[in-house]
Amino acid sequence: MKVPLLDPTIQHRNIGADIEAAAIKVLRSGRYILGPAVSELEIALSAYCGVNHAIGVSSGTDALLMALMALGIGPGDEVVTTTYSFFATAGAISRVGAIPRFADIVPGTFNLDPDALEAAITPKTAAVIVVHLFGQCADMDRIDQIARTRGIPVIEDAAQAIGAEWHGRRAGSMGTVGCFSFFPSKNLGAAGDGGLVTTNDEALAERLRRLRNHGSQPRYFHALVGGNFRLDEIQAAILLAKLDHLDTWTSERQMNAATYERLLRPAEEAGMLRLPRAASGSRHVWNQYTLTIPDRRQEVIDRLDAAGIGWAIYYPLCLHLQECFVDLGGRHGDCPQAELTSATALSIPIFPGLSRSQLRYVADAVIGEQSRIDIDAG
Repeated sequence: MKVPLLDPTIQHRNIGADIEAAAIKVLRSGRYILGPAVSELEIALSAYCGVNHAIGVSSGTDALLMALMALGIGPGDEVVTTTYSFFATAGAISRVGAIPRFADIVPGTFNLDPDALEAAITPKTAAVIVVHLFGQCADMDRIDQIARTRGIPVIEDAAQAIGAEWHGRRAGSMGTVGCFSFFPSKNLGAAGDGGLVTTNDEALAERLRRLRNHGSQPRYFHALVGGNFRLDEIQAAILLAKLDHLDTWTSERQMNAATYERLLRPAEEAGMLRLPRAASGSRHVWNQYTLTIPDRRQEVIDRLDAAGIGWAIYYPLCLHLQECFVDLGGRHGDCPQAELTSATALSIPIFPGLSRSQLRYVADAVIGEQSRIDIDAG
């Protein structure tokens, strides 16, 4: 048996006719840029995310960049964010000329620690980027309160968290701006790059729409300098074909996570690893299922490789320790929880379409035969 970390072809096998029909319709229409599929997707996703405005864009990275541009963040500004995230979170800050300031995470949820966020804020802080990592929202009650009392806008990096909720509020609806990715590995994935920006602020939404298309409004008249941040029409059509299935796929991910918890709990109780947890009041959509294995991660990786099971380490080096940020003075020990997580985290397959036998096969490989014997004997 082989189990990949992700298999996006399962979706195509199940609803391939709908996806192909949507793509062919666009090809035959001659409307390839900002056509009716983009508009329809924006309406559908504004409803799904519980926001007034949704703007389709070229990628999740560009969504972050646009959010910062729309808020006027630039040289001399600081933006506080988590050190434990994909590089795009911090890269976008640097690209607008601002300085990223990195804060530690909460162990177990992998998300930004509100106390660390509060400690990192300075008079130069112009925004906060909070990441809803691996499909679970950060503590937006506390983060919003910390930012609101200081008049600081909050950007939600919800690239991995479409449909996630914090106490009934959807990811992307709680901050000033929400940013999503439709990279193929995401829960709602395109057949290439794509992204979304969300907001409840009408004036901000208009500014984002202008920035998406070189800052023009009307055409050839530019009050702003924007970029080519447009979502391709064919990607919008493919996403529309998939959107009606998203909640079903999310339910499958949640059931897979529950199965892993049941199968791997004895290993956690034996002190071999730590399972991820859904925080109280959250709707976790499980873009990744990430264990932390303090002592024997490489041993588990070797067993997964031998069994033909896909895995990944998200993320092997915290952002404050990246070479490109050396001038910011980050040091080992600045963010101890994130650094420990980087050294111990291991993600295993969670995608919809996995069978019960595959889930058990993965769990057995994680635990190992000798460890299973020791657990049973104990």
